[in-house]
Amino acid sequence: MSEGAYATLNTSAGAGDDPDVVRQNVALIERALDVSPERLFYGSQVHGVDVAIVRTGDTRDDVLVRKVDAVATSLEGTGCGVRSADCGTVLVGDRRSGAVAAIHAGWRGTVLGVVAAGVRALRASLDQEPELVAAVGPHIERCCFEVGDDVAAELAACSTAGERAVDRSRSKPHVDLRIVLETQLRDLGFDAAAIDHVRGCTVCDADRFFSYRRDGARSGRLMAAIVTSVRSR
Repeated sequence: MSEGAYATLNTSAGAGDDPDVVRQNVALIERALDVSPERLFYGSQVHGVDVAIVRTGDTRDDVLVRKVDAVATSLEGTGCGVRSADCGTVLVGDRRSGAVAAIHAGWRGTVLGVVAAGVRALRASLDQEPELVAAVGPHIERCCFEVGDDVAAELAACSTAGERAVDRSRSKPHVDLRIVLETQLRDLGFDAAAIDHVRGCTVCDADRFFSYRRDGARSGRLMAAIVTSVRSR
């Protein structure tokens, strides 16, 4: 496992960690998820809205070089993941088919509509009407997500949460990204019972989370992942 600034389960070599150690870390995650080696797929994230659909014959390297911020699949025994160090993460699963999607939702991607893009791509890849559930992972919470007026305005405008997502009681706006992501899911048809929250502020909790805002460019990257399950077709 990684050491120093990257301790212990860093999933990206891009910030300077040893690539061999990162590969070992990802292998540990695969074993914990009961996924075969090289069957946890993730892309090169660029804060956009493009989605990779993992199909039969795709290799991890095929997907890793793609500039995507969401990965989806219906292949059994396959994981989809996204990496983060403050950005929001949304994991989506279909109760009927077992298909899954992992979505990387930083503020730019959230404003551009990456959550909707990931959910719609997953729906379009299935041959029956899905019954979707979602989980929103730990990220920079309102307590630490200080932004400028321009970013606050964009985040307020990208869901029906509107100004409810912005705390203007302090010298600079603080945004509740969790409310924005949940509202975007609700706007896509998810009811409250279909949305789970894995809470935690990545900036506040240095014992559990990497944070770019807290630690800068040498921060490690967390992995949020979801694995397909076997369901009757």
